[in-house]
Amino acid sequence: MANHKSALKRIRQNEVRKVRNRYYHKTARTAMKVLRNEENKAAASEQLPKVIALLDKLAKKNIIHKNKAANLKSKLTKHVNKLA
Repeated sequence: MANHKSALKRIRQNEVRKVRNRYYHKTARTAMKVLRNEENKAAASEQLPKVIALLDKLAKKNIIHKNKAANLKSKLTKHVNKLA
């Protein structure tokens, strides 16, 4: 166990950030799932920019890698464009 005051604070901060990051990551994954299951092109086109913004925020905060975010955005955009 850490003995220094700064190390104890770091442990507290890490725990808070872990919980927050997990929430943002799970929210984005749920939004992607909803978008993938969407059948209506108009509704999917409306949701796409919001999901892309979520992915960009995750990549900016290093919760996911920037290339993973780019790949996910590409796949989701292709999916929405394929809808009839």
